[in-house]
Formats: sequence, C-alpha cells, structure tokens
Amino acid sequence: MSDCDCSVKLESREQSRVLWTLLAINASMFVAEIITGIIAESTGLIADSLDMLSDAAVYALGLYAVGKVTGIKIRAALLSEIFQIVLALGVAIEIIRRLIWGSEPEPLYMISVSILALIANILCLALISKHRDGEIHMRASWIFSRNDVIANTGVILGGILVYVLDSRMPDLLIGTLIILVVLRGGLTILSDARYERENMMPRS
Repeated sequence: MSDCDCSVKLESREQSRVLWTLLAINASMFVAEIITGIIAESTGLIADSLDMLSDAAVYALGLYAVGKVTGIKIRAALLSEIFQIVLALGVAIEIIRRLIWGSEPEPLYMISVSILALIANILCLALISKHRDGEIHMRASWIFSRNDVIANTGVILGGILVYVLDSRMPDLLIGTLIILVVLRGGLTILSDARYERENMMPRS
C-alpha cells in the first residue's frame, strides 16, 4: 500500500469522524428547535430548526461522498443544496401564513434555545474549519455551519426585539432573513459545484 493511499484513507476517516459529529449535533438541535418553535409560535426558531434538518441531510450526503470520486462529491453537494432550497421555500410559505393570520412568539423560548443552538453551531464550525478549503462536499458543510451561526445570532436578536418592542414583527423579519442567508449559501454552492464540474470536463 502506497504512502499516498494511506494518506487518502486517513483523510477520509477524519472527514467521516467530523461529519458524524456534525450530523448528531444538528439532528439533536433540529428536534429541540422544532418542538420549541411550535410551542413558542416563532418563525425564527422554526426556520432555524429546518435549517438544522437540512444541514443534517447535508452532512449525511457528505458522509456518503467521503472517499468517493469527485463526480459523486459534486452530486452530493448539489443534492444537499436542492434540499435546502426546498425547505427554505417551505418556511417562506409559513412566514407568509403567520404574517396574514398572526402569531404570538415567546421571546424567552426564542432566546434560550437559540443560545444553546449557537453554542452547538460554534462547536460545529470549529470542527469543520480545517476542511473549509478542502473538497466540495466539505466546503459545502463549512458554508452551512457558518450560516447556522449567523441564523442563531439572528434569532437571539429577534427574541430580544420581540420582548422589548412587544411585537411579532422582529420574529417574522428574522425568519425571512434566515431564508435569505440559506438561499445565498445555496447559490454559492451551486456556483462552486458548477465550476468543479466544468473543470472535470476534458478540454478539446
């Protein structure tokens, strides 16, 4: 067995270990946030919980891609982004529904759960940071983890504003901003994947 082959296997093992950890953290936080978001009537928390779910799917696809050829890694990144976009559109519909029919978000639930999610996502970001310039499926994971930290901070701020202003509008606004952050990250990954695929094509 060549030194190169050993190095590839070691890197694949390291990627798998990181992705399994990220998957466990995000799946757990999805459950915590979706339950709290429904109880608290918070679109910010619900948006963030679905972002956690889509991230868990991203990490699962990343695990599938570890050790595979580049083409499979590109397809995994594309599939993960399509999943995120679909969920983002679903949350956008929920935000419109709550804007029309009303909601009464509970700021203390929003703040406390989002602080817990922020701590979890900072840990995720630290774990994935060394792979942020690596292969495309790992770069996608880095982008999603970074977006999670932004989203959590936004929900905390939204909860504070809901409490101070006694208004549901900051929660709806934060939910909308989370959707925009997710979609922006998605466009970055789609562009990245397209660039990788073009570079794979043989030159004439």
